[in-house]
Amino acid sequence: MHDTTRKDEEKYPDYDVLSKREGPSWNEKTREVIARRLSLGGGPKFFTPEEFETLEQVAARIVPQPQGRPPIPVAALVDDKLHLGKSDGYRNAGLPRERDAWRIGLKALDAESEKIYAARFSQLPAERQDELLTRMANGELNDPAWEGMASNLFFHKRMAIDVIYAYYAHPIAWSEIGWGGPASPRGYVRMGYDERDPWEAAEVKNGDVAAAQRKNRHVR
Repeated sequence: MHDTTRKDEEKYPDYDVLSKREGPSWNEKTREVIARRLSLGGGPKFFTPEEFETLEQVAARIVPQPQGRPPIPVAALVDDKLHLGKSDGYRNAGLPRERDAWRIGLKALDAESEKIYAARFSQLPAERQDELLTRMANGELNDPAWEGMASNLFFHKRMAIDVIYAYYAHPIAWSEIGWGGPASPRGYVRMGYDERDPWEAAEVKNGDVAAAQRKNRHVR
């Protein structure tokens, strides 16, 4: 189900969005928000330890991370959002509120795993985890633990969205995709197609890695 080959980091060699931390690209509020995000990790504040372990394994299958750099704490970011009671401001009519949906969904995923494989989701090998997530995405899981919530609705409208948003909310992911973070207060000047401001990441073009590296070492 999930391709573990990640190439994004090779498109912007030597680019580190955090090199902008003390420069004119970000204001104090941006620095404050990002510093808090970087501090997240460790154990859960909202989930139980068992739920958090399941979530960590789910995140590893939905957004597999490359080797050779610190991992993005996806589960901790989702946990923090729920701990703070942050809401998207809307929800699908077939889903309960975020906190309830997550608790029901993780409990049901473990129930399905126990029923089919006699082991919790976090104890399964990757291929079995992928099988369960695929069946969830297809709406094929219907254990009573779902409490009437459609498994495919939870996967597509809550689980996958929260996990992916958490991943790309982190500066490590920003560096991988060449994003400069919030454009405040500096903003952007060169707004035409394929134009690049000096404080934006340079992408490798025509195989010229060295040229992109030279530019990215000076991004501030």
